[in-house]
Amino acid sequence: MTILAMSQTLLYLLEQQPDSAAGVQYLREQTDQLQIEPKPALFYRVFTAMPRYVGRQVIEVPQDMAFAIERIRPDFTVAGWTRDRLARVWWLLQLPADDEERYVSTITQLFKAAELNELVALYSALPVLSYPERWRFQATEGIRNNIADVQSAIMLHNPYPAEQFDEAAWNQLILKAFFTDKDITQITGLHERKNARLAQTLTDYAAERRAAGRSLPPHIGELM
Repeated sequence: MTILAMSQTLLYLLEQQPDSAAGVQYLREQTDQLQIEPKPALFYRVFTAMPRYVGRQVIEVPQDMAFAIERIRPDFTVAGWTRDRLARVWWLLQLPADDEERYVSTITQLFKAAELNELVALYSALPVLSYPERWRFQATEGIRNNIADVQSAIMLHNPYPAEQFDEAAWNQLILKAFFTDKDITQITGLHERKNARLAQTLTDYAAERRAAGRSLPPHIGELM
């Protein structure tokens, strides 16, 4: 994936939203300032302030834009996102990535301090962040929490887990998706990552539900 191409495309999509001119101008000004003075304090402040400047409306994604985004980053989609979520992911792409440790440290601090909507944006950005292998622990931790929106940001329409999780972490994601009644058909790589251990675990889970007189989750049989 080309960071510059994704950055330009996401900003163009923001520009296409109704009454977005002032918000986009703010983003451009902050980007210029970050290039002059790339300090974490500025980066954090803008990330937090996004809703105030760009709004929280659900974005409209024309078909040609969806295609362009998917072409730059296969299996990546922004459909159903809000403007602040999109702007935050775009802003993450503005962070210089030439120093790996500084880059990872800066974003890790965001994860530690983030509120709900900020966490959703951070986990949504996993497929487009630099140094993808450095976010595996963060992603698996997100799966373990009980915040539904965060779980969905990682599990659904997100190619990162299928590409980066080992078998144990992947199987835990699928099991957690069933436990929390997620629509597993929206999990990227669902059938490509089928494996014998997962099939056995789901077989045992299905047997327990049957024994308790409970119905089986939709599509579980496809993975057993």
